[in-house]
Amino acid sequence: MLAERVLRVETALYQSEFAAWPPDERLAAEFHRRIGHDLVPDWAGHWRTIEVRVGHLTPPPPHQIPLLMRDYGADLAARWPAAAAAPGDFTLELLAFAEGRFLSIHPFQDFNGRTIRLFLLELLRRLDLPRVVLAPESEPDRQTYFQALEAADRADWQPLIQIWQNRFTAPQNP
Repeated sequence: MLAERVLRVETALYQSEFAAWPPDERLAAEFHRRIGHDLVPDWAGHWRTIEVRVGHLTPPPPHQIPLLMRDYGADLAARWPAAAAAPGDFTLELLAFAEGRFLSIHPFQDFNGRTIRLFLLELLRRLDLPRVVLAPESEPDRQTYFQALEAADRADWQPLIQIWQNRFTAPQNP
C-alpha cells in the first residue's frame, strides 16, 4: 500500500504538480503527508514528536525538529542559485547536503527514506538532471552509503558527494 502512494506522488512530481512549491521543508512534509496520510493520519506530514534511534545515529530531540527543518529549507535556498546555474561541484554538494542533512535530522517518525528519495527526485527534475538510482542495491553499496551518511552526520559531505558522482556515472539509471 505504501509503494502505491509513493508511486502516486512520484507520478505527480513528474507531471510538475509541485513546481510552484519552493524546494524546502514544507515540500518534504507534503510528500510525507501524501504517502502516509491514509495509513497514519495522526503523524503523516508532521514532524516527529518521539525520540528515535537510527543505526548509530541518535537524531536531534523532537522539540528541535521545527527549527532544524526551517534551517534546512533556508540552507537549501542559499545553495540553490549556485547549484542550479550549471551542473557541477555546487550541484553535487547541494544534492549531498539535501540528502545527508535531512536524514541526520530524521524529521518524521517513519518513512524518512521514502520521503527524501521523492524530494531528491524533485530536485533532480528541477535541475534538469537525469533520474538516478537512489537506494543502494548491493550490500557493499549499502555499507558505503551508511558510512557516507555517518560522515554527513558530522557535516562532512565529501563521501555523499562521491556517491552522487557515482550515481550519475552508473551505467544503468532508471
